[in-house]
Amino acid sequence: MNYRHIYHAGNFADVLKHAVLARLIRYMQKKDGAFRVLDTHAGIGLYDLSSEETQKTGEWLEGIGKLMEAELGPQVSELLEPYLWAIRELNPEGGIRFYPGSPKLARMLFRPQDRLSAMELHPEDFIRLHRLFEGDHHARITELDGWLALGAHLPPKEKRGIVLVDPPFEEEDEYQRLAEGLEKAYRRFPGGTYCLWYPLKKGAPIKEFHESLQALDIPKMLCAELVVRSDRGTTGLTGSGLVIVNPPFTLKDELHQLLPALKDHLAQDRFASHRAFWLRGENKAIKDDS
Repeated sequence: MNYRHIYHAGNFADVLKHAVLARLIRYMQKKDGAFRVLDTHAGIGLYDLSSEETQKTGEWLEGIGKLMEAELGPQVSELLEPYLWAIRELNPEGGIRFYPGSPKLARMLFRPQDRLSAMELHPEDFIRLHRLFEGDHHARITELDGWLALGAHLPPKEKRGIVLVDPPFEEEDEYQRLAEGLEKAYRRFPGGTYCLWYPLKKGAPIKEFHESLQALDIPKMLCAELVVRSDRGTTGLTGSGLVIVNPPFTLKDELHQLLPALKDHLAQDRFASHRAFWLRGENKAIKDDS
């Protein structure tokens, strides 16, 4: 395993993923009962954007760097508030030096009764993640292949939960593996809310991936995609997508507000676009203003 998220922390893909994760957490907290966030590919949890690794790529400058300086309308500001609050809390002197990965973001947004299970396979990253949460009884950190967690760690004892699956996509078959992993996990925990991240880039089998998800016996799957630049002349990441299984009933309308704003502020060229639609369930697509 060679992927290290520190090179990409805070980029446009993280912004979309973490903004939606924060919304899912806030929705779960509308009920008093405890829930668990299961993060299958957790990384190191907290990123120093002044580090040599992040400075080498500078991807955060085109992501959270732009968003924190953007003038957001009141509705979008309200939706992004949990996510941006966490970043401000980590940077009390202003600016953006520290950026929360998904396990740290979730933990910062928790109530006393909420819990975290975070898996990381990379040995060095696991050590850093474990140190970050050492002594925190709300968090269980495990050195484990995140794909195995979709069987071994479901269902959670709380019987409510968010399962975030954000694989590194180092292998060509990981789109199919993501669909197969969801199928296995859903059989064990059909009441969970799942958030699956996937990359958009030239030649990616997105149509086939969506079709494999549509073939599953899962009633409701909502898809959101954000593209920030053209894929002409590059084989790199040009956009990212999320598939949300059992989405909150409010999420459709929230994406209708969030996606256009993210596209406007994070666009890298005139080919930026967004779309959101039901893969399974309600057949009415969210308007695409791209």
